[in-house]
Amino acid sequence: MSAASAPASPDIPVIAGLSEIASRYDAILCDVWGVLIDGRRHFPEAAAALRQFRATGGRVVLITNASRPDAEVREQLLALGLPADCFDDLVSAGELTLREIVARAGQACHHLGPPRDHGLFDAAAQRLGAPPLRAPVETADYVVCTGLLDEQNETPQDYDGRLSAMAARGLEMLCANPDIVVGHGDALLYCAGALAERYAHLGGRVLMYGKPHPPIYAAARERLTKLMGAAPPDSRILAIGDGAKTDLAGAGRAGLDCLFIIEGLHAGDLLTPDGAIDAAGLAHLVKDAGARPVALARRLFW
Repeated sequence: MSAASAPASPDIPVIAGLSEIASRYDAILCDVWGVLIDGRRHFPEAAAALRQFRATGGRVVLITNASRPDAEVREQLLALGLPADCFDDLVSAGELTLREIVARAGQACHHLGPPRDHGLFDAAAQRLGAPPLRAPVETADYVVCTGLLDEQNETPQDYDGRLSAMAARGLEMLCANPDIVVGHGDALLYCAGALAERYAHLGGRVLMYGKPHPPIYAAARERLTKLMGAAPPDSRILAIGDGAKTDLAGAGRAGLDCLFIIEGLHAGDLLTPDGAIDAAGLAHLVKDAGARPVALARRLFW
């Protein structure tokens, strides 16, 4: 048996490509960062695998914790060279956060995040017909967190003073990206989820809109139902991702099979120096996620 197909444990096989299990599924919910792109470029083999799945009649919805609206995420992916024909639709945590901002029209929000995420509020202005109310922490009704202002140089601890002030006022935080860290090229950068986690530890109230939480899976199922004319059974939907606490845990909570990509976010935990899969590391990851993948793949290939 080759190393590519040898089992990592008695019940979690390592597959060489999506084609080995594709016939079991009618639809795929695929993660973006770490599976299809690294923030700087897209992975042609992964895009080709999804394109081939669609060619067999399957449907693909990208499901991402990006803190930007769907349309903006789509533009970003296409700009990185991701082919438009490798997916049918996408749903982002930012889009779900946007809906909540619109629903809270009349309330003032404080934005905790970099200026590049202002597209979230521009989109809200288009839907509301006027810019949503913005305010400093001292007078805001709630907080929208999209990330650190300077993730290249800051850590979540740098925000303790601001987070404490928010918690003292009892402000609810809408976290537009539950990821703790994300890969950008060879670097790991803190995301909004790291600030939300720290805020919760300080006693703050947090609403999460991305993986592993239910709202984004409900939205993805709605997209599949629209694409397919009827809701596919959960047993015919495959989630693909590389994050244990987001993709794997989220698929488990949603009752979906998960193909877990091991040469992604957790490569350092799952691979030995010679490239073999670390069984102990895998066992720890699965326990931490509270879910077991149906299969493992080093990268997404057909």
